[in-house]
Amino acid sequence: MTLIEIDRALRQLRLSGFADTLNTRIMQAQAAQQPFVETLAALLQDELDRRRTSQTERCYKRSGLDERPTLVDFDWQFNPKLPRAACFELLTLKFVAEGANALIVGKPGTGKSHTVKALAYQATLQGLHVRYVEADTALAQYALATTQEQAELVKSWSEPDLLVLDDLFLARRIPEAAAELLQAVVHRRYKLRRSIAITSNRVVTDWGKYLKDATMATTILDRLMHRCSMLEFEGKSYRLKEAASRLAINLETS
Repeated sequence: MTLIEIDRALRQLRLSGFADTLNTRIMQAQAAQQPFVETLAALLQDELDRRRTSQTERCYKRSGLDERPTLVDFDWQFNPKLPRAACFELLTLKFVAEGANALIVGKPGTGKSHTVKALAYQATLQGLHVRYVEADTALAQYALATTQEQAELVKSWSEPDLLVLDDLFLARRIPEAAAELLQAVVHRRYKLRRSIAITSNRVVTDWGKYLKDATMATTILDRLMHRCSMLEFEGKSYRLKEAASRLAINLETS
């Protein structure tokens, strides 16, 4: 077979990572008089690398994330009392492997969403099925959806390895149908031992008020907290800090 025929065959076999670097690897092998086995191993690694990259990109695209944050680029010095070690422990995703949950509560602007998005992004890099949603917006949409759309949403929230509900109860109240969805999803994922990560500005003792049903709140929290890491974020708002910085810059340039 000629190189063109080999390339065509590799692509028919869906070995495009192998095909893309074939010429380069051949030239490297000839220049270094490299044994065939070493050249083959390098080509196979090229294919594995391509597949891993493609898989992680697919995981990211279906996750619902719109950014790729990390905890490394987070300004931990601004609020030094944040539970930094606990956040990095969550980043190991051990809690996902154990089917446990993560609940991050605290004041607005202290980095809860950044942290949970970093967890979600790290999970996509590990090839996990992740679903990130802005909780109140999605719950409100559920209440207005058709029966078929609601069933599809329940399925999409039940299947992932990690479900992230960001800013739960931001609007204080959620529709009755959405509250029932939240209870059903938490119950289903608890039985399946699939993890949920939630952020909220609201203390858990007030959840019954926001759900308009104390018993439902107890049922939800009972399942969430059974296997759960709970982190509290206190401190100053990063958003207010950034707004103040922008205002100062504008005043200097005006």
